[in-house]
Amino acid sequence: MEDPQSYPEEIGPKHWPSSRFTHVMKLRQAALRAARDKWSDYVLFVDADNLLTNPQTLDLMIAENKTLVAPMLESRSLYSNFWCGITPQGYYKRTLDYPLIREWKRTGCFAVPMIHSTFLIDLRKEASAKLTFYPPHQDYTWSFDDIMVFAFSSRQAGIQMFICNQEHYGFLPMPLKSHQTLQEEAENFVHTLIEAMIDRPPVEPSQYVSVPLKHPDKMGFDEIFMINLKRRKDRRDRMLRTLYEQEIAVKVVEAVDGKALNTSQLKALSIDMLPGYRDPYSSRPLTRGEIGCFLSHYYIWKEVVNRELEKTLVIEDDVRFEHQFKRKLMKLMDDIAQAQLDWELIYIGRKRMQVQEPEKAVPNVMNLVEADYSYWTLGYAISFQGAQKLIGAEPFGKMLPVDEFLPVMYNKHPVAKYMEYYESRDLKAFSAEPLLVYPTHYTGQPDYLSDTETSTVWDNETVSTDWDRTHSWKSRQQGKIHSDAQNKDALPSQSSLHTPSSRDEL
Repeated sequence: MEDPQSYPEEIGPKHWPSSRFTHVMKLRQAALRAARDKWSDYVLFVDADNLLTNPQTLDLMIAENKTLVAPMLESRSLYSNFWCGITPQGYYKRTLDYPLIREWKRTGCFAVPMIHSTFLIDLRKEASAKLTFYPPHQDYTWSFDDIMVFAFSSRQAGIQMFICNQEHYGFLPMPLKSHQTLQEEAENFVHTLIEAMIDRPPVEPSQYVSVPLKHPDKMGFDEIFMINLKRRKDRRDRMLRTLYEQEIAVKVVEAVDGKALNTSQLKALSIDMLPGYRDPYSSRPLTRGEIGCFLSHYYIWKEVVNRELEKTLVIEDDVRFEHQFKRKLMKLMDDIAQAQLDWELIYIGRKRMQVQEPEKAVPNVMNLVEADYSYWTLGYAISFQGAQKLIGAEPFGKMLPVDEFLPVMYNKHPVAKYMEYYESRDLKAFSAEPLLVYPTHYTGQPDYLSDTETSTVWDNETVSTDWDRTHSWKSRQQGKIHSDAQNKDALPSQSSLHTPSSRDEL
């Protein structure tokens, strides 16, 4: 079939007039006809922007022995390729079952009124002969939409649709609005690609697909540092590919491996723990992993000062990126420059620890707050002056974990006796709101491993710690913040980007 470059009634490249639905339905019908003509036992339909990351998906769907079955696909929201409810007019209907299935709180293969985007038809089943994508059934009166037309066809054929979620099968992007652009479509798909890489190998393009060259840049920063332990090649490879897909250029910095530090090295650096420091959850002292983490950041601050870098971004190697990360961060930094804000540190990823009241919004800069007590150093921007202050504090002789040190330096640490050891505590610290990077894994999740907390006590290499497995509340996911403490003043009015479309009501 000839592929039209545009459709008569369309108002933009993401608009779906009836002529576009008709074209897609005819394509699917042609594929179904071709499968039947070849006496195929099965036909698998997969939308071009769906990613099947589980190589056993086809075998697993065949084993279900259903006429019409789909693997549940994941997205950056509750959106997926099935509905649990449908109105008499054929539209999406909210149900209590949907989130339970989508979030794997119930697992199995479930009868549902709608599957779409990726699904398998068993052509050996007699009833499958009645399935059609086009033309619509003679009794069809619902809205002219390809997935609704096919759901009606399935119902009229007496075929039950099923969605399976026993395993993780793959990903699909969120649907866009009719007014959105092809650039936004590309960003949407890139985010789907990088989410798929968090726990799996990269999804490689087909040899028959032409992929445009990427042109990585530093997003307006003087340098972007990515901290990585040499022995964690898995993280390095994933991060470099993830950054490349987003067209972000970084300098890889070899992290200081706390597990390899010995007592003589610590003495040579004059490192001593801040008197009285104890981990707030486990009451353990500083670990060598935490010293290694601190030194990794410290040596970056030294390079910032030595090279006189005015604006630098630092990211760790275990982060996942918010949708449209590059666009949002560049816009935030541009807004900060326009407002001539005097800043020295800006968190782009953290765990907010002060959750009793909102943080103060920054005038004339949306999506930015004055940082209160926070954990984690997943990602942050630092200025030349900020790096000078952190180095000037001479922290080696009174060391505590780097994510405890930073709140001390901007005078927001809740333990007053820690702050007494640092006379100058006027670091100008802010945070993106909402955050732009998050951990790839949290305590208790599969594949979670802390290289900072799993090591030895700082002054006794015979005492090992494994706090990430047993005590590490620090690495747990951010708890729900009460509405009274949310940073609402820093947020713009709800963007049309997040307004539900006909296929995205969740």
